[in-house]
Amino acid sequence: MLPGGSTSVTTSMYSDGMSTSDRLIESTRELLWERGYVGTSPKAILERAGAGQGSMYHHFKGKPDLALAAIRRTAEELRASAEGALGGPGTPYERIEAYLRRERDVLRGCPIGRLTMDPDVVASDELRAPVDETIDWIRERIAGIVEEGKEQGQFAATLDGEEIAATVLATVQGGYVLARASGSPAAFDTGVRGLLSLLAPHSS
Repeated sequence: MLPGGSTSVTTSMYSDGMSTSDRLIESTRELLWERGYVGTSPKAILERAGAGQGSMYHHFKGKPDLALAAIRRTAEELRASAEGALGGPGTPYERIEAYLRRERDVLRGCPIGRLTMDPDVVASDELRAPVDETIDWIRERIAGIVEEGKEQGQFAATLDGEEIAATVLATVQGGYVLARASGSPAAFDTGVRGLLSLLAPHSS
């Protein structure tokens, strides 16, 4: 029996066509989210990936190299998901609303937010870089949309794009924390509704 009570390697969660290196990356991503860097052991990675002993070192230099590949992929996916909302159709307000309301596994938390609370990731310049870059990218993207809305007269000219972008990120990350603490996504949704009510364009 494997750790956690599992009786077999969980290869069925991955498609048959997925390469060994991709299975290793995906299993590492999930374990980092669930257990953090220290709790993500090479043995656990191999078991979840359904990979043989030594596979990690055939494809990667070691755990830090594999973790970096996993974090980069998580960052890329989060950026693509955010862009799907922020770069979609609609007014600046509607695009920010789409980002705030996009489908999330709220009670599981944010995979990038989880990494920012991992002391081993934060202590490594290399592992932290994709996390910092993604957060900066989202903040700058939202700030640009706010400025676009100001130019269109949708948002008040007194709004600061950078400040609003920081507030959006704080609402999302804080919403995850409150939702997990209460065991209900309602806290996340309440924060989103409150922020949107403050941003909503008002006709004069």
